[in-house]
Amino acid sequence: MRVMVVDDEEDVIELFKQRFRKEIQTHSIEFVFEHSAEAALTTLTKNGQLDAVLILSDINMPGMSGLELLRILKESNKNIKVIMVTAYEDDENYQKAMNYGADGFINKPIDFTALKEKIYIVAEDN
Repeated sequence: MRVMVVDDEEDVIELFKQRFRKEIQTHSIEFVFEHSAEAALTTLTKNGQLDAVLILSDINMPGMSGLELLRILKESNKNIKVIMVTAYEDDENYQKAMNYGADGFINKPIDFTALKEKIYIVAEDN
């Protein structure tokens, strides 16, 4: 299963590679990393189709926000699964994310045990 992580922080890549080492080695999860919402849209829409089972997107990023990415993705394909990730417990962003169709909300620092469970639940739903 392919999971895209959209976050402007560089250290996210190594963190996910460490926490999902087993899943990456056994090819049960393949991660694609993008550092902006704009880059994520470009990657996701290659060949005119979305190419990921799940998107994990930070909310606060330079340029297009994760919320805007969520809105665009859900407008083009309501079935794509998007979980929002944020370092800020902000009711306004939470409500906006849910109104745009987010499939979940995770606070930083990420509880990777809970995240793995969510990823596998989403994969089963597809």
